[in-house]
Amino acid sequence: MRTVKVNLDRKISSSYEIRLGKDIIDRMVLLIAKNHKAGRYVVITDDCVKRLYGKKFLAALKDIGLNAALIDFPAGEASKNINTVMNIVGKLMEMGADRGACLIALGGGVVGDVAGFVASIFMRSVPCIQVPTTLVAQVDSSIGGKTGVDLPYGKNLVGSFYQPAAVFISLNFLETLPEKEFNNGLAEIIKYGIIDDERMFRTLEENIDAIKARDPKLLLSVVENCCQIKKSVVEIDEREEGLRRILNFGHTLGHALEAVSKYAITHGEGVAMGMVAAARISEKMGYLKSTEPARIEALIRQAGLPAAIPKALDREKVIAQIKMDKKKKDDIVHFVLLKKIGMPFINGHIEHGIIAAVLEEMKG
Repeated sequence: MRTVKVNLDRKISSSYEIRLGKDIIDRMVLLIAKNHKAGRYVVITDDCVKRLYGKKFLAALKDIGLNAALIDFPAGEASKNINTVMNIVGKLMEMGADRGACLIALGGGVVGDVAGFVASIFMRSVPCIQVPTTLVAQVDSSIGGKTGVDLPYGKNLVGSFYQPAAVFISLNFLETLPEKEFNNGLAEIIKYGIIDDERMFRTLEENIDAIKARDPKLLLSVVENCCQIKKSVVEIDEREEGLRRILNFGHTLGHALEAVSKYAITHGEGVAMGMVAAARISEKMGYLKSTEPARIEALIRQAGLPAAIPKALDREKVIAQIKMDKKKKDDIVHFVLLKKIGMPFINGHIEHGIIAAVLEEMKG
């Protein structure tokens, strides 16, 4: 089991460890019992993960004498709403949970965001341990403390920054992950390669087929590398006031595409298309060499992700959705652009015509 420490210097009590490896479930449960003592442990999951892992995970907690229970909700982005939050809170109350409880988010990004948000508000906050079961959650959403739910107006518009008490990443969970969901995670991994280091991007170019084949040694190295990158950014900018915004590369347009498609487009697919668009915008504005967008697009396609926007999506609706992005300031939407692979920057002054032209170009 490998360990990555997230050191939040101004809030020592908010610092935590990311532990990752393969075949670590037994040690995970023992570490939870030893380091995160609670009167009651409540596993929050969705009905899909409950069927695959939830019952076994709950049994493992009970087998070592912990007072544990499980709450599940329907899988999918459609459940990421305030009604789900209130239903979970109601069930916590019914089972007698109090401020001595500890929540365990067992699932992908939706479960992690919902459970983390519930933990941040229930009884004015209780601890939450993240146990991500998808590649997206393992390399990105389980780390950094972003929690929240969607509104009809857009993604993640109600939420909080609430750091987990711990993160446990077991690669075993990826064995049952459908290819489409695995590819969603590859979008976030490619994002890290683009924003952090050209050498990492080159490594992905050279090894993408082996990564897609889920080579255990290579996959563990890639996941750990992504965790290291994200933790380093979060340590500098916990609440996304500056540097952390680079982690949104591809996400501004990606979230808009998800919302306009009514989530027929998955998060990873949206981010993939958003990264292609951001690279093309960077080129059109004279920041990025013409060869770089082509490299990015080629890797995205090789990863099994879309680089073209569906023709049926209304361009103006997408642009209108971008303007509702939660990270905007006043009427300025900040895009993450590139000067080169490994050198992102924030730009808040992109002309409507450039965005429209790129969206039109990408329809295919």
